[in-house]
Amino acid sequence: MREALADLPHEALVLAACSGGADSLALAAALGFVAPRMGLRAGLLTVDHQLQPGSAERAQQVVNQAARLGLHPAEVLTVTVGTEGGPEAAAREARYAALAAAADRLRAAAVLLGHTRDDQAETVLLGLARGSGLRSLSGMAAQAGRYRRPFLDLSRATTVAACRALGLTPWDDPHNEDPRYTRVRVRQKVLPVLEQELGPGVAEALARTARMAREDADALDEWTESAYQDCALSDIDGAITLAVKKLENLPDAVRRRVLRRAAIAAGSPSGALSATHVLAVDRLVTRWRGQKAVDLPGGLSATRRYGNLILAISPHA
Repeated sequence: MREALADLPHEALVLAACSGGADSLALAAALGFVAPRMGLRAGLLTVDHQLQPGSAERAQQVVNQAARLGLHPAEVLTVTVGTEGGPEAAAREARYAALAAAADRLRAAAVLLGHTRDDQAETVLLGLARGSGLRSLSGMAAQAGRYRRPFLDLSRATTVAACRALGLTPWDDPHNEDPRYTRVRVRQKVLPVLEQELGPGVAEALARTARMAREDADALDEWTESAYQDCALSDIDGAITLAVKKLENLPDAVRRRVLRRAAIAAGSPSGALSATHVLAVDRLVTRWRGQKAVDLPGGLSATRRYGNLILAISPHA
């Protein structure tokens, strides 16, 4: 916790996002202990998703513990969860929107999240199953904007033991045991099988893999941005023009990231732009045989012309 807060200015407000579970309750307790000793202010936020009977009362119980932990302000954020993207994604979107709004209103310097090494391992396995590349395998960042995750190197067993030692009673969310949710199935079935068949330490190994993957992905992103600036010839009315000769000299991994970066800059929605689309554009660079333009999501097309690659709104869109 001290390491996570070390760069914050004196009297900065830090908020713990606390669901009442062992991970976030231990997080709130650690913040309440450490913050005043570092000259910081500490508060607590809990989100009521209104998805279960009695959720408002449970959220209030979490807030009621804040004073004992030395946390003020302490608030319940009540949200309405939509349906887009499935129940897990919709709840996450509503939760983060509420946390962001509260942090802005309270002028908080940071919001702490209680994700542990076990959560990181689950995230890596889910990313591996999706086959969505290095960035997906890098898991959750220890710090991303205002959000910080001090416990990513700690096990869930440690947070449970901490609550027991402090006399805190966590709330076990039934959703965390519901096999309808993919993450729950990974937690209850996949990880235990891996531990049984491969030996203990799988979660630690997956979390370590996430750290290394994140470092590599960050380095590739920096290289990609530099290469993009070097290859880009113009950006006129949203049309991106890249020099094919310079693209040809890049390693495959960097070149394809540059092409994805250019397509998004030209207006292609990142969520709809697949690896298949990027590979089709890549063939205009590496396997040029005079082929036609490549259609991309968002009504864009990629065309090779006079040694340049042009990504722009298709005239037929």
